[in-house]
Amino acid sequence: MTMNRLAAACTAVLMAAAGLVQPATAAAAANSGTSSIPVDGATQIQMNVTADCVAAQNRCFFNTTANLMTPTGPTGFPGDTWARQTITIRSSDRDVWQEAWYSAPSGTPRELKGANHNNVLSKMYKAINDVQISITYFGGGPIERFKSDGDTAPTQWSTGLPATGSDFIACSQIQVVYSGVNLTTPTACAQTTFG
Repeated sequence: MTMNRLAAACTAVLMAAAGLVQPATAAAAANSGTSSIPVDGATQIQMNVTADCVAAQNRCFFNTTANLMTPTGPTGFPGDTWARQTITIRSSDRDVWQEAWYSAPSGTPRELKGANHNNVLSKMYKAINDVQISITYFGGGPIERFKSDGDTAPTQWSTGLPATGSDFIACSQIQVVYSGVNLTTPTACAQTTFG
């Protein structure tokens, strides 16, 4: 009798626990990463990166934002700022080519090579299996000035078909120089797949 009660109690506990366990969900196709470096005891330079792949378009998208994080929240950079940002987009599959376009700052026309938009100079460098974008900022301003975005069509070298089975990695760092400050953030990365 005691054994039956114990078995019934264990069964009830196990069934209750099973009800609390959430079913497995599919992996999200978007990811983000943030890195920062302290300027002083109250302020940090932050680099934020997001990556998202959309299977219906066979494309991956990336966004980056650099800002100062202050006790009152994120803000742009002082007027005497000079900064250089590097963005690298790639896959861990060495057989994937990235056919990329970007805007720096966000909202400007998409670029394939390089541009100068309001003293934000940019240049894209393509390699066999990655793309690097170099962005140089002359002067400070609001956070919007330090945002960039882009997209790529990951393609298999061997077949010429969309590389929807491979992962997508977007990484970025920024060196920021202004009155007494010369700091480079650690690299922030976001890694995702087509879902």
